Amino acid sequence: MGRTNRISMSLVHKELPSAAFLSKCLSDENRLRILLFLKNGKKSVSQIVEELHLSQPLVSHHLKELKRSLLVKIERNGPFIYYEVTDGKVIDIIAELAVLAKELLAGRKVF
Repeated sequence: MGRTNRISMSLVHKELPSAAFLSKCLSDENRLRILLFLKNGKKSVSQIVEELHLSQPLVSHHLKELKRSLLVKIERNGPFIYYEVTDGKVIDIIAELAVLAKELLAGRKVF
């Protein structure tokens, strides 16, 4: 609750459509895995494919969605394209969300 205490509730309400848009993008486990992999710097599609054991078309699809949501940016270097997290705060948010999920779901056995 500390974060919302610092932000006026009227501002929060005005930004709900944007927050919902980003939340939808973050609702896929593979996208979260990609973002966490990118937290240490720029990576190519092939590096992401190799590290996360996902198919190249699947990684490309998720990167397209992450780019559309402004969560990753690209850098071209000759024939290569590298992806990186646009703002490191998203990594902190993912970590906080994981902690909250663990706490809320601690006693739950099935979904």
